[in-house]
Amino acid sequence: MDTFVNWLQHDTAGLLTLCAVGIFVLLLMIIRLRIEPFIALIIAGLLIALVAGLPVEEIVGSAQSSSDSLLEGGFGSILGHITAIVGLGTILGSLLEASGGAQLLTRKLLSAFGEKRAPLAMGLAGLVFGIPVFFDIGIFVLAPLVYVAARQGGRSILLYCLPLVGALSMTHAFLPPHPGPVVAAGLLGVDLGWLILMGFACGIPAFVVSSLIFPAWIGKRIHLPVPEEMLAAAETGDGEDRPEPGLGVVAFIIGLPLVLILGATFGSITLPEGSTLLQVLTFIGNPTVALTIAVLLAFWLLGLRRGMTGAELSTLTGTALKPLGMILLVVGAGGFFGEVLSATGVGEALAGSLQANGLPILVSAYVISSGLRIAQGSATVAIVTTGGIMAPLVVGAGYSQPQLALIAVAIAAGSIIASHVNDGGFWIISRYFGIPVKEMLKTWTVLETLLSLTGFGMAALLSALVS
Repeated sequence: MDTFVNWLQHDTAGLLTLCAVGIFVLLLMIIRLRIEPFIALIIAGLLIALVAGLPVEEIVGSAQSSSDSLLEGGFGSILGHITAIVGLGTILGSLLEASGGAQLLTRKLLSAFGEKRAPLAMGLAGLVFGIPVFFDIGIFVLAPLVYVAARQGGRSILLYCLPLVGALSMTHAFLPPHPGPVVAAGLLGVDLGWLILMGFACGIPAFVVSSLIFPAWIGKRIHLPVPEEMLAAAETGDGEDRPEPGLGVVAFIIGLPLVLILGATFGSITLPEGSTLLQVLTFIGNPTVALTIAVLLAFWLLGLRRGMTGAELSTLTGTALKPLGMILLVVGAGGFFGEVLSATGVGEALAGSLQANGLPILVSAYVISSGLRIAQGSATVAIVTTGGIMAPLVVGAGYSQPQLALIAVAIAAGSIIASHVNDGGFWIISRYFGIPVKEMLKTWTVLETLLSLTGFGMAALLSALVS
C-alpha cells in the first residue's frame, strides 16, 4: 500500500493517474450525483491534495491562520482578478438592456440591411450587443425582433435565430468582460487587451463560418415556423414610455471600455516606459477602471438623462448582480482546484508528458477543454478546470502575451464545442425559438462545433505567426 501511495505522489505516471482520477470524480459528482459544480470542485481538490500527501496546513491552513492555504489562496487569487470586471460588465449590459438600446440597435440594422439581408442584421446585432451582455440575456431581449423579422420574411426562423445566437455565443466565449475569457486570462496571466485582439481575430472568422454561412445553408433545408405564442407576445410590446437613447450613445457605451483597454495595450508597446501619456493610458485602460468609467457614463446617458431615478438604477443594479453568485463560486472553486494541481506537481508531470509526446500546448488546452465541455455541459466549468490544469504549464515558461492569449482562446473554443442536452443554453434556444430536439442537434449543435473548430483553427494559425 505504501508503495502504491508513493507511486501516486512522486512518479510522473502516478501523478497523471491521480489527475485523471480526480477529474473523473469531479465529472461523476456533477453529472451523476447532480452536485453543484463549485462544491464538486472543492471536494475533488481536497481529495487530490490529501491523496497526493500535501500537509493539512498547506491545504486549509492552521487553526491560527488560513490566509496562506491553498483553499483560501486559490479562491482569492482568481476572484480578486475577475470579480470587479465581471460585475461591472454585468451592470453595463443590464443598463443597455433596460434602456432599449439593444432593440434600437437591432431595428436600425434591420432597416439598413433590408428584409433580404435580415439574417445578417440579426448576426451583427448579436455580435455588437453580445459584448456587454450574457448569452441568455441577449436571447431574452432580442428574440422578439427575431420573431417579427422571420414572420415578415416568410422564411424559416432558423435563418434569423441562428446568426443571432451564434454571435452571442462567440462573444460570450472569446471576449471580455464575459466570465469565461476573463477567468482564462486570470489563470494564465493574460493582459485583457491582448485577449480582446486575439478574441476578435479568431472569433470573427468563426462567426462568419458558423453563424452566417452555415445558417444560410441549413435554413433552406429545414423550415421551422415562428412560434405563434412568442410572436403574439412580441407584437404586444412592454409599454415602455421612456424615450429611446440615440444610436450613437449606445455604440459609444459599448465601445468605450474596449477602446480604453486596447489603448493601454497599444500604449505599452509603442510609448516609452515611464512617459506621462503611458501612465494615463495604463490607468484608464485598466479593465476595472475602464468599465467603471463606462458604467458611470451609462448611469447618466442611459438612466438619469432618460428619466430613471437613483432608486430605479439601484434596483436595476442589484437585480443584475444576483445571478453572479453561482458563477463566482464556481470560478473560485476552480481556482482552488488549479492551485492543488500545481502544488501536487501534476502540472509539471503533465508538461513533461506533453513534451515527450510532442503534443503542442495549444492542442492540449483545446482537447482537454472540449472533453470537459462535452462531458458535463458547462462552458464555465470547462474553462475553469482546463485553466487550472494548464496554468502550471505556461506560468514561467516564457510565453509572450499574444501566445498566452491564443492559449486562452483555445481553451474558450473547446468550452463551446458540441452543445447538446446537458447544456442549459441548448434548452433556452429550443424553447425560445420553437426548435425540436432533433433539429437542435442538426443545427445548434453543429453551429457550436463549427464555431469551436474554426476559432481553434484560427488560434493555431496565429500561434505559428506570433512570437
